[in-house]
Amino acid sequence: MLFRLDFNSDRPIYQQIRDQIVLGIAQGSLSPGEKLPTVRALADEAGVNMMTVSKAYQLLKQEGYISTDRRSGTVVSPREGDRSVPEQTMKRLQLALSELRVAGWSREQVLELCRELYEQEGRT
Repeated sequence: MLFRLDFNSDRPIYQQIRDQIVLGIAQGSLSPGEKLPTVRALADEAGVNMMTVSKAYQLLKQEGYISTDRRSGTVVSPREGDRSVPEQTMKRLQLALSELRVAGWSREQVLELCRELYEQEGRT
């Protein structure tokens, strides 16, 4: 599992790991039921502290993206029919929409951008 982490970013590493896993699920490179690396293995691979990976996994578990079982380890959770959106995601989206509005974007321009990004996400 390869991650693109930016150690110079203001975004915490655990959030970057979380985001990369969510992107992998959305893009289909991580499938429901697929086993994820152990905390230790992922920390070694990414070159970060185990607590950083543990925090990312805890967040993903809390949001319902992964589940953990002593026998099967950490796996990607099935997402069929689940329409819940994590509160942090809603806050980030609201902020992004506010920034676009302040920049003078119309509702139609924002919706078109969302359509383009959504379609682009489905192709990657």
